[in-house]
Amino acid sequence: MTWLKIDDVAKQTGLTKRTVRFYEEIGLIDPPQRSEGGIRLYTQADVERLKKISDAKEVLGFSLQELQQFLKISESIERHRQGYRASPDKTGQMSELKQMAEALEEQLRMLKRKIDKMLGFQQEIESLYAKAMQLLENDRAN
Repeated sequence: MTWLKIDDVAKQTGLTKRTVRFYEEIGLIDPPQRSEGGIRLYTQADVERLKKISDAKEVLGFSLQELQQFLKISESIERHRQGYRASPDKTGQMSELKQMAEALEEQLRMLKRKIDKMLGFQQEIESLYAKAMQLLENDRAN
């Protein structure tokens, strides 16, 4: 396994070292392995998780709390998928799946609200752009 230092992780993810450490502190990523000298050692899987967090934060506009909920649900679904066939407690698993589905439904509603807001801003910016272009055309004509 290839170990990456925090400088490498920061470069690959576009995050600052401080942000990487903060995400570790609040539980968005697991604490990394440490060298004998106490240096944080990350894996490529850590880098991929940080990229996913960064994308969700930037593109989807997730707050840190929403990110924690999103990651928790993602991990629960993966654990559920892996253990579904092996578990004798189908009733408990169905209840867990129902809770996950409800949480995902709420996240979908939240995303729709954010998308609607973004579309509103897009329309406003397009309108302002059209007005600016019209003013430029008017100035050129005079």
